[in-house]
Amino acid sequence: MSWKDECAVFGIWNDPEASHMTYLGLFALQHRGQESSGIVTLDGTQHIEKKGLGLVGEVFSEADLKSLTGHAAVGHNRYSTTGNNQISNYQPLTANLLTGPLAIAHNGNIVNDKDLRQGLKNQGSIFQGTSDTEVLLHLLAKDQRTDLMACLKTNLKSLKGAYSFVILSHNSIIAARDPYGFRPLILGRRKHEEGESWVIASESCAFDLIGAEFIREIEPGEIIKIDHTGLKSEIFDKRDKHAQCIFEHVYFSRPDSNVFGLNVYSTRKEMGKALARENNLDADLVIPVPDSGIPSALGFSEQSKIPFELGIIRNHYIGRTFIQPSQSIRSFGVKIKLNPQADILRDKKVIVIDDSLVRGTTSKKIISLLRHAGAKEVHFLVACPPTVSPCFYGVDTPEKDQLIAANHTLKQICEFIGADSLAYLSHEGLLSSVAKAPRQGFCSACFTEDYPEI
Repeated sequence: MSWKDECAVFGIWNDPEASHMTYLGLFALQHRGQESSGIVTLDGTQHIEKKGLGLVGEVFSEADLKSLTGHAAVGHNRYSTTGNNQISNYQPLTANLLTGPLAIAHNGNIVNDKDLRQGLKNQGSIFQGTSDTEVLLHLLAKDQRTDLMACLKTNLKSLKGAYSFVILSHNSIIAARDPYGFRPLILGRRKHEEGESWVIASESCAFDLIGAEFIREIEPGEIIKIDHTGLKSEIFDKRDKHAQCIFEHVYFSRPDSNVFGLNVYSTRKEMGKALARENNLDADLVIPVPDSGIPSALGFSEQSKIPFELGIIRNHYIGRTFIQPSQSIRSFGVKIKLNPQADILRDKKVIVIDDSLVRGTTSKKIISLLRHAGAKEVHFLVACPPTVSPCFYGVDTPEKDQLIAANHTLKQICEFIGADSLAYLSHEGLLSSVAKAPRQGFCSACFTEDYPEI
């Protein structure tokens, strides 16, 4: 079992190919959510929408994109952290309010969702789905003011937890980030024949695909409005401490993205180097669990001087459905994805680097495959600390009783996965990998149980 990504948000203003650019942006951000995808465009003052279950390439056809007319759009890829995977939860969520049509795309998790929802129901609100994002729609619907920015600044302060919102109205696009900065949100600009577009996204890899220039991060507690007059920004909720999710750098973000002011590939290499400094092992090879373990394994190899090899090859072409053989094959689920190279591994002492270890079941199967391929010794190293707590800020993690490190000793885990030795990166080592971040203050509660006070 691995971590489940959260969601991706994307928005663009003043672009002649708004729907196509949003499609490409969501395609680049597919790793953040694979359940459903949606795009809402603004044509004149009217919204046009298309949402569906599945990957970006499955949801949208060329005909769909042509029908999504207009010069502005907001898009979303969803992996449910709050709310079931049902049509009414697909985003962007849309409604017609006093201020006009509204479409909201959200990455994060509102931790006081249940209390707010019950209070709104007591006042007569009728909810269509179970997503925490819908709470904001109802809060805005009950606000009688016609100034959407004023409504948002007031009602966003009612939300506790993590949020990066991109909102499309009848005449503007708005982005807002929670005051702790849990989830990334960035601002960019794209040049085209008709002028320039403003672009908003969860990660910079989306800008790379559409040829947009990275401008800056949207600050924690900042709200930005973009319309025909230009861009306006203000800090609506300022806090002394920030809580940027460190797991964005451990696992979630694409390695070619810049997140929280740091290149993800570089920070993962630093995690590997720190892991090597903390663990002096005698081995012949360093191999990653592909693909997320590759940067850390490269860093470990560089620091330790132990040769790096791709001892496990990953099959990237597994579809959403796969017909399994009727007769059981041991470790079939892992074998279809990962294949050890016996010619490289045979009679070798091997260090295996993975980004994380959650339940341990997949690690156990991988180690069994490596031994079957002839590895003499298998030392399993994890490029982050032991995961001992679930996340409440927009990450779908197992309950505490399913987290192996929360319930077993290091020795017990090592015996369970069948490794010759097991080691994790220390919390200090992890923090050292992001020490050059321009803004300090990271949430690492999944490793420490020290949740931010919000």
